[in-house]
Amino acid sequence: MKLAALFGDHAVLQRDKVIPVWGWTEPDKRVTVKLGPHSACTMSQHDGKFMVRFPSFSAGGPYTLSAEDEDGGKVVSEDIMIGEVWIGSGQSNMEFTYTHLSHPVDKIVKNSEVRMITVPMIAANGKQTDFVGDWTIGDDACAMLAWSAVGHQFILKLQQELGVTVGFIASSWGGTLIEAWTSRETLLRNPDMSGIVKCYESSVCTEEFWDNFQKEEELKKFIPDPGNTGEEKGWATSDFDDSNWQTMELPGSWRSQGIDFNGALWFRKEITIPENWQGKELSINIGAVDKHDITYFNGTKIGATGAGVEEKYWNHYREYTIPANLVKPGKNTIAVRAYSFAFEGGLTGPAQVMQIAPTNSSGNPVFLTGNWKYEIEHNIGNFQANAQDAKEMGPGNQNSMYILYDSMIEPLLPCAMRGVIWYQGESSANRGNPRHYYRMQTDLINDWRYAWGQDDFPFLIVQLANFREPLEYEPEATWPIVRDAQMKALKLPNTGMAVTIDIGEAEDIHPKNKRDVGIRLANWALRDTYGFNIVPSGPIYRDMMIDGDKIRILFDHIGSGLVAKEGQELKTFMIAGFDQKFVPAKAVIEGMSVVVSCPEVPNPYAVRYAWADNPDGCNLYNAEGLPASPFRTDTW
Repeated sequence: MKLAALFGDHAVLQRDKVIPVWGWTEPDKRVTVKLGPHSACTMSQHDGKFMVRFPSFSAGGPYTLSAEDEDGGKVVSEDIMIGEVWIGSGQSNMEFTYTHLSHPVDKIVKNSEVRMITVPMIAANGKQTDFVGDWTIGDDACAMLAWSAVGHQFILKLQQELGVTVGFIASSWGGTLIEAWTSRETLLRNPDMSGIVKCYESSVCTEEFWDNFQKEEELKKFIPDPGNTGEEKGWATSDFDDSNWQTMELPGSWRSQGIDFNGALWFRKEITIPENWQGKELSINIGAVDKHDITYFNGTKIGATGAGVEEKYWNHYREYTIPANLVKPGKNTIAVRAYSFAFEGGLTGPAQVMQIAPTNSSGNPVFLTGNWKYEIEHNIGNFQANAQDAKEMGPGNQNSMYILYDSMIEPLLPCAMRGVIWYQGESSANRGNPRHYYRMQTDLINDWRYAWGQDDFPFLIVQLANFREPLEYEPEATWPIVRDAQMKALKLPNTGMAVTIDIGEAEDIHPKNKRDVGIRLANWALRDTYGFNIVPSGPIYRDMMIDGDKIRILFDHIGSGLVAKEGQELKTFMIAGFDQKFVPAKAVIEGMSVVVSCPEVPNPYAVRYAWADNPDGCNLYNAEGLPASPFRTDTW
């Protein structure tokens, strides 16, 4: 007998909606489920799954949730709160935790009325029914280090304004394409995607696909491990002087942090063990390692996974036991030798599982995320296999068609929730087809709304932030195309978009300002979902009117008025005639609109604003201090 992970201790359930609760027991058993004062009965199905639906609750708690079958099997979850529930999904900027910020525990805003559960990153074959995860409470700063920073800032703002418990279900994976988060059925209805899906499915289930890595001619392409030379140099011991080693933020691949080759790297981290752990057996989880690892504690090998040139363990968590006799209070050293013969390499997390704690203990763990010292042991060159060589798509690869929908969204259905926040698009701009993004974004929104069956629930998007070299105008840039698609997705009902064109970083695809992102998303929810009288956004393009040699641009969300930041002339406005040649334009605020013109274009047809990956100097805001969204009036 068990309940789905969503209904464990400290769970938050959605107020004012019918609440589905499900779990598993033996097949064909009568099951009674109780939530607070309510009770519901059902029969388990042939696979043992059962589901009941409770009538809506007002905000409150804590309640006890229990399920018991006719044979006496029983499971109980305590401290269940009824409040607001939101889901956060997308790629790395949604996944981005406080550990990536090297955020001190004492700087995290604690609030016991916000809670979060994180879906592990799984790319499995077939629809998954559940996941391994626990709700954690916002008064435990150590646990919150592994929280989505955007998600936390979002629910923290909501809780402060609404005064009820707010829960967040985090389901995201860095570097992922939108196709992976969309259901197979919806992809097949998209003419741009259906052929790709069919091609993928025709190859992924063949014997040749699964045997590919086992063929001798394929294995010869990879260089075997040159051997563990770091151990004999003392790199695993606690007294080794690693002061000359460089630092790397983990979890993460080493390629994403500038090491563009395959080989073996050693990682070391010094941790502080509490005094009351002395003499206790510990469990350590370093997350997934791409591809093989040997892990040491104070110089003693405690575990190893992978050998040769097989890659079947690249996304498996490493959980090892530390014998009690090795544990001492105070400073202790963890060392990991990671070897990768192709692709990324590194300790790839996820952050929330990287921890050490006494075995079978419910106490606070010591988290292992953040800065680690590292040294290069072997550089074996750069091997980036193609799809035919090395199973680029298929089980285990997070960018396979619909695989994350099946693995990380399906287990959440049909939980009662209020809405979704979505932060994705970087990968689609860099590696996908950005010109298909509008269809993909609207497809995904409609897809999830249909799957949940909770009407047109709120769907709030984070528009891509500014990134790369600052330029006034980039006609061939891909990020503006995705931003434009994200803005146009607002045509769907009950959608919103946090504009972040002012808080990105030129040299970092992961801007550190997650607070403003969360608050801007929350402002959309507060206005459109909860009825607050606030301005949720900066100006968003609505329409244009050609007036002789000028074009007048009209906006939504102008608030108290349009302004040029710091009183300067408006910048990054471009204008073109029918020849499609955009030139810099003069833009002037006139009342509630912007008038754009240029003597070189006497017969204007189109305007673009902030049309670059990192539009240098874009400065149109509203009086509330929120930036205007980049836009184009053309469809060229």
